[in-house]
Amino acid sequence: MKKPVIKVQKKEFAPIENNNSRRQFLKMGSLAVVGSGFLLSCSNDDDFTEPVDPEEVFDLGSGNLGILNYAYALEQLEADFYTKAVAGAYYTGLADDSEEKQIIRDAWYHEVIHREFFKAAISDVAPNDILPELEFDYGSIDFDNRDSVLSTALLLEDTGVSAYNGAGKLIDVTAPLGDVYLLLAGKIVSVEARHAAAFADLINPGTTAFARDGILVDLGGTGLSYDKALPPSEVIAAAGGFITTEFTANQLPTS
Repeated sequence: MKKPVIKVQKKEFAPIENNNSRRQFLKMGSLAVVGSGFLLSCSNDDDFTEPVDPEEVFDLGSGNLGILNYAYALEQLEADFYTKAVAGAYYTGLADDSEEKQIIRDAWYHEVIHREFFKAAISDVAPNDILPELEFDYGSIDFDNRDSVLSTALLLEDTGVSAYNGAGKLIDVTAPLGDVYLLLAGKIVSVEARHAAAFADLINPGTTAFARDGILVDLGGTGLSYDKALPPSEVIAAAGGFITTEFTANQLPTS
């Protein structure tokens, strides 16, 4: 099967130039994804999907398709969160050239790119079996408040890291494009980890919060030195509080 070339565009994403170290750290993560052999940008096209019966509860599916839909659900959540964050008073009140504002903006760009990648990748191989666009409710999260935005961003990015780590072993590399999906998952998780490290440092600057014990596990007696890997069931349960669109994951492994 020919590997797809995915091209999407979002014209409101203007180039931003800044050489500070934390933003370069994030940019390296985005370049890792772009360097995968796929051409990524962003699009608002809705031509990929066919109408879904509103009365039917969507199931993510099995095998690699199920994993792709699972990742697409998470990326929809992250992209939507940052889209709302950059419209809030906290973000808009930051100076345009501030490092903090640019880190949030970079994370927004990356997550929209990730979302559009999965939308296009699934549509290329299974246009009738793609997860529909989800709706979200952020409850008490205050997008006008710095602590509320940054703490939620960190929670989502940490969850994303554990989700990709847990999903990697479920990808069937013997199936068509399976090796490509595993490579891309590895590249995307590195971006999620960079986001998490950057937000942890914004919340607790000059500390080791970017690699705090709470997000690390011990493997084989080596000490707390590895990121967590969680199965889809645990990740969906954790992220599900924000997702109001009902879907199931009945065909994905529970552990």
